[in-house]
Amino acid sequence: MFFRGIRFLSQHCAQRYEMIGELLDREQHDIALLQEVWSEKDFLFLKGKLSSSHPYTHYFKSGVIGSGLAVFSKHRIQDALLYQYSLNGYPYMVRHGDWFGGKAVGLVIVEVFGLKAHVYVTHLHAEYSRAQDEYLPHRIVQSWELLQFVRHTSCGADLVILGGDLNMHPQDLGNRLLRSHTGLRDCYTETDMFDGCEDGHTLIADNHFTKKQDLIPFEKGIRIDYILIKGSHGVNMKCESLSTTKGSVADKPFPYSDHEALTADLSLLRTQDSRNGEYRTSLPVSERMEVVSEARAVVKEGLCLTEALRDKALHLMCGALLLLLLAFLPCLCHFSFTTTGFLGAVCMGALLSGALLYLLFTTHIKVLKETEDQMLLTSNELHTKLTGCTASGSSSSDGSPELQPSSSFKREE
Repeated sequence: MFFRGIRFLSQHCAQRYEMIGELLDREQHDIALLQEVWSEKDFLFLKGKLSSSHPYTHYFKSGVIGSGLAVFSKHRIQDALLYQYSLNGYPYMVRHGDWFGGKAVGLVIVEVFGLKAHVYVTHLHAEYSRAQDEYLPHRIVQSWELLQFVRHTSCGADLVILGGDLNMHPQDLGNRLLRSHTGLRDCYTETDMFDGCEDGHTLIADNHFTKKQDLIPFEKGIRIDYILIKGSHGVNMKCESLSTTKGSVADKPFPYSDHEALTADLSLLRTQDSRNGEYRTSLPVSERMEVVSEARAVVKEGLCLTEALRDKALHLMCGALLLLLLAFLPCLCHFSFTTTGFLGAVCMGALLSGALLYLLFTTHIKVLKETEDQMLLTSNELHTKLTGCTASGSSSSDGSPELQPSSSFKREE
């Protein structure tokens, strides 16, 4: 479920939480993943309402107002882990607000039918302009950190499920980067049964809460919310069906959210021979190299832009310091005490602002450089595999798969 719930700012916030609680209680999903639950009070309301149907919960806390990520489960949550993305917009872009949300990826480990499932929930930085996307380097860094987090924490998992608002179209660079290096598969493209909005759109024009300018140049809608899955050596996982809400809600005056909710019905197939498992990790090496090269180019461009911003912050500091010195030089000061004090306060404010911006951009530069270095290591390793290793053919096996009894697995984001 994807929900924009900022107390005192969102329309009909309390009523919509009531509607969402009723929906989850009625549908009885195994696991529900929510984003943009910014208030812990709202989480506690849902926790109380779903105490019978989903007794196990976890609310991920980060940033100034929280990550907004929450998990409700029928299955006992054994462990949880949160990773907050290193880049997440700018604090001075208050009208966008991403920086204050502390965008992150949360992991919960649950046992489902005797299998260890690693379930991830995330929310990436929004795209405010398709034509001039100043946050693209930040979203690429977040995609890279997300795939690294999934890769390094999913070892030993029988099932891997990732759900969330990626704020990326299916063929966007960050999306391709994530899927190519984790082997995660998109439920929308995998399923044979789909019931929902046209082309799987999760942000549609017919939704009461949708801002039409957010869809430009896509008139009907966009698909930016996903359920991604992967099995393991011993378990195959398939999306039997996928559905979305369709804007309006029967007998209700408004929808659940500006985003449409996704529901996936997943089937699990245990295999006796690990060679029969679906542990297909990714695309061919050459394609993975190409995607990483594209991502590195975006990160480099972001690095250049951030270095330019840091230089401007330095110039602001130097200019403010110079004016401050000139304002208080006795031989040059021809202003009244009040005027001099006012100019001094303005200069001090500019000096402090410049210093804080300089520190902010310096931190961003280090993150961008680190990400580029990691991408270079990955690119070199892929190049070594491509040029120095002989591709091994896939082997067949005589092991016959054993169907898990009653292992249909439903969940909702």
